[in-house]
Amino acid sequence: MNLDSKDVKENNLNENTDSKEYSVSSKSKLRSGKTLTITMPSVSLGRILKSRQFRFLYIAILIIVLSLASGFVGAYIENNNNNIGVIGASLSNQKKIVTSQSQLISQIAKTVGPSVVSVNVTINTNSTGSNPLSGFGLFGYSSPGVEQAAGTGIIISSNGIIMTNRHVVPVGTTSVSVTLSNGVELKNVSILGRTSPSDSLDIAFLKINNLQGQKLTPAVIGNSSDVAIGDSVVAIGNALGQFHNTVTSGIISGFGRNVQASSSAGSGSLNPFSTASGTTENLTDLFQTDAAINEGNSGGPLVNMNGQVIGINTAIAGNAQNIGFAIPINDVTGLISQVLKTGKFSLPYLGVRYIPITANVANQYNLGVINGAYIPPSTNPTQPSIVPGSPAAKAGLQINDIIMAVDGVAVNQSNSLTGLLYQHQPGQIVKLSVLRNGKTITVQVTLGGQPSTN
Repeated sequence: MNLDSKDVKENNLNENTDSKEYSVSSKSKLRSGKTLTITMPSVSLGRILKSRQFRFLYIAILIIVLSLASGFVGAYIENNNNNIGVIGASLSNQKKIVTSQSQLISQIAKTVGPSVVSVNVTINTNSTGSNPLSGFGLFGYSSPGVEQAAGTGIIISSNGIIMTNRHVVPVGTTSVSVTLSNGVELKNVSILGRTSPSDSLDIAFLKINNLQGQKLTPAVIGNSSDVAIGDSVVAIGNALGQFHNTVTSGIISGFGRNVQASSSAGSGSLNPFSTASGTTENLTDLFQTDAAINEGNSGGPLVNMNGQVIGINTAIAGNAQNIGFAIPINDVTGLISQVLKTGKFSLPYLGVRYIPITANVANQYNLGVINGAYIPPSTNPTQPSIVPGSPAAKAGLQINDIIMAVDGVAVNQSNSLTGLLYQHQPGQIVKLSVLRNGKTITVQVTLGGQPSTN
């Protein structure tokens, strides 16, 4: 039976206002012409709302809604509590790290401090050519012809041998004394030797001749080849010439730095960016550090987190923030061995003038390599690139040779040719890896020696 919706008419809509019941009847004409009457049953809303089934359904919906709401609130609270816990734990861990690092630095200062001395010098400035009227501020005082100055030194033997910078005890030094970490001053100190002013290694050795019953603690020498950029370091020294064993900390900011530094005699500091009158030094293969190195710190130790000396504080940038330079300790180990064994030293001598290769140098000379030591043609007849009669000349080194390695250790920004040679002693035979005309050959050289100056 089909109904035509167009024919469906609402006939009656009766409302029982008391019981809220509705009755609907509809009449529709069938296709046959007959009319079908449909009567809708009465519906009571009040009865439905009061029915047991509706109450059960209402309670079930209410329980579900409350459960969902409580779950959401609980999850929100728990999530926020977890975040608070993570933040609290993070801050706690950071505090532990900071506390641990400060305790480590404190322990390093206690361990290394007894191996550090203040070096006090009197200088005849008339013999050094420096300005006799230049003052040293907190370093002490000056008068025409005489200056008092101070630097730092490192004890390397229990019998009183001390390592420092050459510019701390320059030519013209008339007297030297050292002050130990316990405040005791020892005045009978002599200069065993120092490198020449033209040498890129700014090193001198002292000897305490009378210990006066004092027991000395030698510093522990480390390995500067293991140092990497970003490594934490501690610098210890006689800051400003009067604050003994001042401790600062920082990191290694760079290595293989080459600078030209100048200083007044005995200032205990070199400034790579100074134009002041005084001595001028060309320094190579230096560490750069942001550990504060102040005037008077020259000659003091730069140590790693194991309390080992990996550098010798040498120069500062006076017009910059925390830019200091230190000599890698490996550049000095050969000299230390000589001094400890014989009480004097002689620098190993090769007899070449070279240019450390960088990317710019490689491009300028069209070298094809970015590391090594290049022996260029000399532009000055009085300064040949290979000194006649030198160990280099005897071994057959040639112009345009590139020295790539010394005894298998690569020459690069971390290891200069001079630094690698200074790890040896005069008379020793070293094997040089040399790049010549695109081929690598091995050249054996017997190193000569240059005596130190007193």
